[in-house]
Amino acid sequence: MDYTNEVSHYINNVEDKWKDAFVELKKTIDQKIPDGFELVMQYGMPSYVVPLSIYPDGYHCKKDTPLPFISIAAQKNHLAVYHMGIYADQEWLTWFKGEYPNHMDTKLNMGKSCIRFTNPKKIPYQLIGELVSKMSVADWIHLYEGTSQM
Repeated sequence: MDYTNEVSHYINNVEDKWKDAFVELKKTIDQKIPDGFELVMQYGMPSYVVPLSIYPDGYHCKKDTPLPFISIAAQKNHLAVYHMGIYADQEWLTWFKGEYPNHMDTKLNMGKSCIRFTNPKKIPYQLIGELVSKMSVADWIHLYEGTSQM
């Protein structure tokens, strides 16, 4: 299925305050994400997933749901990057938390997999690009299969 229109519709409806930053964030991810991930609309937001053609087991044994990796969303009060790799792997999370202060002078605002940016002019695109580029489809599947038993 071609999700281009759905993703474009989502972007067209991003609040003006966030739109330029959201487009730049998506562009950064598009340029840095390893081959094999696919951009779809999942859970109401643009998401980079492992397509079912590569990982037919799907997400949580749901044969019809591709394995999510990264999602991006424009919320009312922030932009969000949901990165399942840093949720599943403490080493990746530790790396990201350690690198963040080298790129930003603001405090890191995040949940388990959600990195939040409350100022559209203060987003570490280079760091996000580096984070995105570090995990291949095969790496993510291996990590997911090792943690999905939790």
